[in-house]
Amino acid sequence: MRNLSDSVLQGLRVLDFSRVLAGPFATRMLADFGAEVIKVQSLKTVKDAGYNNTGYFSTWERNKLGITLDLSHPEGKGLALKLVKISDIVIENFTPRVMKNLGLDYRILQRVKPDLIMISMSGMGQTGPWKDYTAFGETIQALSGITCLTSYAGEAPPGLNYSYADHVAGLYASLAALIALEHRSDTGQGQYIDLSEYEAMCTLMGPAIMDGIINQKLVLPAGNNPDYGMAAPYGCYRCLGDDQWCVIAVSTEEEWRALCRAMDNPAWARGPRFSTAERRRKNSREIDKLIGQWTAGYGAEEVMVRLQASGVAAGTVRNARELAEDPQLAARSFFAESSHPVLDRIRSDSNPVRLERTPARLRRASPLLGQDNHYVYHELLGITEAEVVRYIEEGVIF
Repeated sequence: MRNLSDSVLQGLRVLDFSRVLAGPFATRMLADFGAEVIKVQSLKTVKDAGYNNTGYFSTWERNKLGITLDLSHPEGKGLALKLVKISDIVIENFTPRVMKNLGLDYRILQRVKPDLIMISMSGMGQTGPWKDYTAFGETIQALSGITCLTSYAGEAPPGLNYSYADHVAGLYASLAALIALEHRSDTGQGQYIDLSEYEAMCTLMGPAIMDGIINQKLVLPAGNNPDYGMAAPYGCYRCLGDDQWCVIAVSTEEEWRALCRAMDNPAWARGPRFSTAERRRKNSREIDKLIGQWTAGYGAEEVMVRLQASGVAAGTVRNARELAEDPQLAARSFFAESSHPVLDRIRSDSNPVRLERTPARLRRASPLLGQDNHYVYHELLGITEAEVVRYIEEGVIF
């Protein structure tokens, strides 16, 4: 091991066959806390988001080692098995047929490393009629139902516009890895983890699913007016300026009175239609329109500050630039910088999980293609220089 100190996962080695986002996010979580993650790539498949010299790749592949290996080459499988033998965890996010066709499915890998933990992160899982479907975050989100709910009634769903499902699956996979490590520590046994990204997203749809199963209710998108009774009023209101919004949630009568005071006690707020939470919920469209008329006269930040000072929950809808300049995130060192040999200074999110004694650390930028071939093949596997040259000439390592 190298470049590791005071890390909770120090001594853990992860062989990473994953691509794009879901798998790389899972292995990044492990790498941030000290695991030695070996990213396996091939010049045959490196393209688009998987290309090393992009901001996308650098964000999800930091703290990892990078090697090249053609798994489709007959001798590539042999080298992969040697790497498995010295690893604790293998993570891949191909469709189910890929690792089996390569001769690298769990049944084979377990013979090489009996206590191996292997995580397969496919779109639909390893079984079922959809198992061989290729899926990306936004298609998973559509299938799970969350895309349908991110819209206004009667309008086409805009969706989330980013791969939320990949982040969810990545977090689930990293947690599953830790649970499996705990099990291995207690029993000495490894195990195979079949993680369906589709099912991972469906677990976040619990209330809507239960409403459909138990109440036989067709759950429709509520826009900015959720139909549960936690707060009233509760909505996202347009403010002064270009695309400026503020979310306001009123949960108690005291907060309602505070909101009224912040709005200079308008006459409409004293009417019987809004005298109780139940009546405010019943007349939500009207009250949202009236509150929106007030917020439209102020900037989103001013609305938030005024309401928070009055004891009302409120938050501005931030864009990426505003997040990058947020004083709270800056004070907690949310953003971290690393030096990249091609991209120069890279700024990305740090790890939001703060362990007091063994914190996550940014040890190194994402690897260039094959950057750590010498360390992995020579130092870890003990392959001679002549053998490596032959592997390169024959296209096994490239």
